[in-house]
Amino acid sequence: MRFSSKLPDIGTTIFTIMSRRALEEGALNIGQGFPDYPVDALLAELIGEAVREGHNQYAPMEGSRVLREQIAIKLERCYGCEVDPLREITITCGATEGLFDAIQCVIGPGEEAVIFDPAYDSYEPAVRLAGGRCIRIPMQPPAFAYDWDRVRGALSERTRLIIINSPQNPSCTIARREDLDRLAELIRDRPISVLSDEVYEHVVYDGEPHASVLAHSELRERSFAVYSFGKTLHATGWRTGYCVAPPSLTAELRKVHQFNTFSIAAPLQEAIARYLARAPQAWMGLAGFFQAKRDLLSAELAGSGFGVHRPQGSYFQLIDYADLDRGDDLHFCDRLLREAKVAAIPLSVFYAQAPSMHLVRLCIAKRDETLREAGRRLREFAQRA
Repeated sequence: MRFSSKLPDIGTTIFTIMSRRALEEGALNIGQGFPDYPVDALLAELIGEAVREGHNQYAPMEGSRVLREQIAIKLERCYGCEVDPLREITITCGATEGLFDAIQCVIGPGEEAVIFDPAYDSYEPAVRLAGGRCIRIPMQPPAFAYDWDRVRGALSERTRLIIINSPQNPSCTIARREDLDRLAELIRDRPISVLSDEVYEHVVYDGEPHASVLAHSELRERSFAVYSFGKTLHATGWRTGYCVAPPSLTAELRKVHQFNTFSIAAPLQEAIARYLARAPQAWMGLAGFFQAKRDLLSAELAGSGFGVHRPQGSYFQLIDYADLDRGDDLHFCDRLLREAKVAAIPLSVFYAQAPSMHLVRLCIAKRDETLREAGRRLREFAQRA
């Protein structure tokens, strides 16, 4: 049977490709963003407890009530905002589903979403599947700062959504309060929603606060904010995220969610709810935990020939290879796989039109010994190069 593809130019994601290549080459995979260390023993114990106690059937469509109540408590502690757990929080299959659902319920045929390059790769396909198109605003290295004047010029009567991501993957930069103020000013009198991808909310470095749309009174009323327990609890394979939005937006999001995944694994929701109740400060140490790993990898690469960009947030690290190879980043990542036995992610794939740069992304959510070994392999490669 023949049919027309809705995404004819979309292939396999770079994450799948590089992880597959890492296995084929026997390489150290510090490209894809997943930890190589275990979850908290208490969390592992609680998942078994939830299964043994019979939490094995469908959870409610909108998510376990006890988990949503714990999330509301967490959000009040973090951002000082009151969130209705029944009408404003929806548990999703990872952050990716929350992002997809929000886009589907806001974007219609012929409508536009503004996104910022380098953009996480799930945004544009979701917009296109909704019949819309992305207006892509490039962020220029090395600062990767928002160009709000350019955003103003990109807005039109067709604009329905602006997607922001902070801490930003893959640039490792953060949005600050003044960025949110500029965004609010731009859309104040327009029918535009905001989708805020905040999955690395607790991984902000050097004492900087995380600027959440939930703590911004003007943006709060028109925003979807998406989060990930996979990132917060070092359990990416659990695929448990959540979306926070005002009641009117949540009602629309749930219309999509109920016919997408309907509900998320019940024992996982129960275990996470119990974990948040027993360890309410568990996420508070994440910034220091990952900052130590950032600093460890930076020290390993000091003087190696790689330029090390200092990340402001997320659990990634950018390195500049311009002094070692003048080829494009896809070519360079292939060299790293074959010659250094290290898997990295090229930055250009996150742009519609990449600027001139020689940057690749590494993941620091790894054991210290993994990062030291990666540093050793990269130093030796640089010496040969």
